[in-house]
Amino acid sequence: MGTAERQEAPGSGVETAGTTAPRRRDARLHDIPAGSDMPSGRGAAREETYQPLWVEEPARRRRLPDPVRTSAVRAVLIIAVTLLQAMVAFLCTLAGSWLAFPMVLSSVASTVVATWGALDVWVTRQVWNQRHGVVSTPSSTARALRRERRRARRQARLAERTQKRIRRQGGGTGQLSHP
Repeated sequence: MGTAERQEAPGSGVETAGTTAPRRRDARLHDIPAGSDMPSGRGAAREETYQPLWVEEPARRRRLPDPVRTSAVRAVLIIAVTLLQAMVAFLCTLAGSWLAFPMVLSSVASTVVATWGALDVWVTRQVWNQRHGVVSTPSSTARALRRERRRARRQARLAERTQKRIRRQGGGTGQLSHP
């Protein structure tokens, strides 16, 4: 018996096997109304609490743009038909049917079209990203590199300013000290 199958009975200190996770107090059976007698006899006193069967979670990724989604659906359909044709061609070849040769030829043509469909999805996605722009979040290494470049540019400007200041003070004649 694994550790996930063990559950300690409340108050007894005895382990029982059976359920894999402890039941929540407010959990109820979905096909038994709240007012009927529950096995424990506490169902009538409790108010009705309905547990949803699932909880909607926000999508982790954004939805594909419409042109990209339509090309992806088209590509999936073409690839499905291509696989179906290849399977029929294989079975016709095994059966020795006259239909085997035409099916092999159409499978080869469908493979070319399926490749085009997959490339179409990729190209459509790239074009959409280029036209509409993509909000990208730079990685921490990119930020660090930009920070270093900014720091180097600041130091270069500061050094240039100090050189100009030194030249202005010296009068530009090359004198080290004033007479």
